[in-house]
Amino acid sequence: MLDLKLPELTDYKPLTDAQIAGFRKNGHVLIPNILDKDEVAAYRDVINEAANKHNTEKRKLEERDTYGKAFLQIMNLWEVDQQVKKFTLAKRMGKIAADLLGVENVRIYHDQALYKEPGGGFTPWHQDQYYWPVDTNNTVTMWMPLIDITNEMGMLTFASGSHQAGFVENVAISDESETMLERYIKEKGFALEQPAAMQAGDASWHYGWTLHSAPGNLSKDTVREVMTVIYIADGAHVTPPQNKHQENDRQRWLCGLEPGELVASKLNPLVL
Repeated sequence: MLDLKLPELTDYKPLTDAQIAGFRKNGHVLIPNILDKDEVAAYRDVINEAANKHNTEKRKLEERDTYGKAFLQIMNLWEVDQQVKKFTLAKRMGKIAADLLGVENVRIYHDQALYKEPGGGFTPWHQDQYYWPVDTNNTVTMWMPLIDITNEMGMLTFASGSHQAGFVENVAISDESETMLERYIKEKGFALEQPAAMQAGDASWHYGWTLHSAPGNLSKDTVREVMTVIYIADGAHVTPPQNKHQENDRQRWLCGLEPGELVASKLNPLVL
């Protein structure tokens, strides 16, 4: 294990009124320079080491289905690595999440390292909150590249304003969700927005209901390294699962909490 004096990330980064208003109107916002170059380099090392250690995907890229080709996904690294825990529970990012949502405090739902390999496939249209059995719309995913990336490497694409529709289709991320949700987006006329590039330490933030996708990684030899953290407003309750994925999440990320109980298991600590 790397033995580093990691940056604390306990200071706050104030947001502008325009950033907050844009997030709430469009369902997503790009906030630059949340981590500086030295900070992101330090955390990139520990996140990559932990992800490599805990990655369980052994199949070759061509042997996987659409979901498997979209990215390598290593979840809840903070639970098994004390150095990654400093990133996932960082007050700097937690305060941004709370300010965007307009709440006093947020809890962690889970983190995910998402690595789109060279030649990796597209990420189908989906809503993150399809998977979450919670009774609040005050949920947000932070998506932070650990290296500089361009749109040819698999940049997120958002359907602006789609969060306002809430739950759309009871369908997991798949070829089916790509077809169904792309048709829905065209019918509703949502504008599509995608950054041209992001620097390491920038982060995009999107509501749990914001429809989003990503193209494949067209680069020949560069892995798109991204770390994500999902935040939920404090005070949310567990809802009866609406699909098998929500039941899996209830058991795993909510430690089996029953419907009606507060989202406050040992895996959902307060951040601020």
